[in-house]
Formats: sequence, structure tokens, C-alpha cells
Amino acid sequence: EVQLVESGGGLVQAGGSLRLSCAASGFTFDDHFIGWFRQAPGKEREGVSCIRSSDGSIYYAHSVKGRFTISSDNAKNTVYLQMNSLKPEDTAVYYCAALQSYIPTMRYQEYDYWGQGTQVTVSS
Repeated sequence: EVQLVESGGGLVQAGGSLRLSCAASGFTFDDHFIGWFRQAPGKEREGVSCIRSSDGSIYYAHSVKGRFTISSDNAKNTVYLQMNSLKPEDTAVYYCAALQSYIPTMRYQEYDYWGQGTQVTVSS
């Protein structure tokens, strides 16, 4: 059974940091892109970052580049999203998702498996 479990969300003041974790199981971690997505109330889900651990491919949305860092621990089948310099507009439910592909994408429609999400709230 494929499982993706996010953790690490919470409430933080603007300028603060959080680290999200996504623990994956039930599939071959190395040949999947693991992506982080977010969805704010009333807005469409958007891609934040994605990584494929087998070759180190990493991509970021323009809105988070330079502030967020994605990484993976293959021994733990876990992907992390370090979020620094957080802004109120980063407030959303953050999801991780998996896609078996060699072609990177941050289109959420392409991803096959999803976690339940974790809330990130940034106060001003």
C-alpha cells in the first residue's frame, strides 16, 4: 500500500522557519519524483518544489526559490522541505505527492499518490 505522511506544519510568525517531512512507503522511492504542493483557501493547488533522489533533480516554484530547500534521505524514504523567511502568503495546506517519472513536473494533476496534508500558518 502506498503511503505518504506529512508532518511538521504549524503556526509561525513572518520571517520564521519550518521544516516539513514526507515519509513515503509502498513504492520504489528512487524512481519517483516527490513533490510538495500547497493549497490556500479559495485557491488552486500549486506546485512548490519536487525532487527525484536517484539523480538529484530538483525544481522550485519561482515564489519560493531562495527561501525553501527540498532534500531527501533515501535511507529513511523521507523528503524534507525546509522553509525559511516565511511570509503570510505561504499560509496553506501543504501536501506531498509522488509520481513515477523521469520527466519532472510540478503540475499537481500529474501526480499519482498524495498525503493527507499539513497546515502551515504564517502570521504577520
